Amino acid sequence: MTKDSNILITGAAGFIASCMASYLNVKGYKNLILVDDFTREDKKRNFDTIEKLALVERDQLTTFLHQDQPIDLVIHFGAKTDTTEMDYAVHEKLNLLPSKVLWHYCTAKQIPLIYASSAATYGSGEQGYDDDHLKVHELQPLNPYGVSKNEFDKFVLDQSKQEQATPPHWYGLKFFNVYGPNEYHKGRMASVIFHAYHQIIEKGFLKLFRSHRPDVADGGQMRDFIYVKDILEVTYWLMKHLPESGLYNLGTGKAATFVDLANAVFDAMNKEASIEFIDTPIDIREKYQYFTEATMSKLIKAGYDAPFYSIEEGVNDYIENYLSTERYY
Repeated sequence: MTKDSNILITGAAGFIASCMASYLNVKGYKNLILVDDFTREDKKRNFDTIEKLALVERDQLTTFLHQDQPIDLVIHFGAKTDTTEMDYAVHEKLNLLPSKVLWHYCTAKQIPLIYASSAATYGSGEQGYDDDHLKVHELQPLNPYGVSKNEFDKFVLDQSKQEQATPPHWYGLKFFNVYGPNEYHKGRMASVIFHAYHQIIEKGFLKLFRSHRPDVADGGQMRDFIYVKDILEVTYWLMKHLPESGLYNLGTGKAATFVDLANAVFDAMNKEASIEFIDTPIDIREKYQYFTEATMSKLIKAGYDAPFYSIEEGVNDYIENYLSTERYY
């Protein structure tokens, strides 16, 4: 992929995709076609300084594709990511169907496709967190958002069994718990780090969910938190190296407890830790995940060998260079 390549990026007014577009600008890629709903004022700073070829409104994407503009790569990170939206029809319309449109387009035009799947596809983790293609049809996501992502992964794998039914290179990235700059607009769906920082500023202490399992201490619930800058590095590596197509986990491979995370936030803010434990709400208690950790062997075997940010390194960079100054990526 050369620096004069035309790259289409969906979700470009949102969190991860806007960071991706800015990252590509820094790398010298300026021929970017940004796709999203660009009408929200609270997202404007995510994309207004990005050098680009065009802005395409999300509902005009199909029309734009029919214009047969030259495109060399599609990075499809746009999605409805609200896990509290329980109407599957919403996720089907905004996640599954546009993904299929782009898949068929990239197949017809033989254009590489990198798209965002999600660790939400793993549900409660009963099947583990292994990005083995053979396990995808067995997964049981816990919410409609996760279902929509898994349905597309299943579609992709079914397509890959047919001749000439895939893009020349394709990568479905199962994002784990992503945090970092440009998530200011996300409200309740922003990362735990974002909310922890603001809660500590406002109240001087941090509330965490109490454990409701005797084998797990309060705050001992674990997640694989990945800094958005690692997402950008992996995506760039994929577009440059084009390894074997497939689904790839994208976490750090090292889960951290919520107490670890809280301590990292307090340390980055130069404050003494003060944590209060509260009951996990009844409506989510039965489906609350106590452990997620990406199996990263497939990506490593494909050749990716750069280190990931530790929770302490990522949180410190995020707070010192972005949250404390409200700077964008």
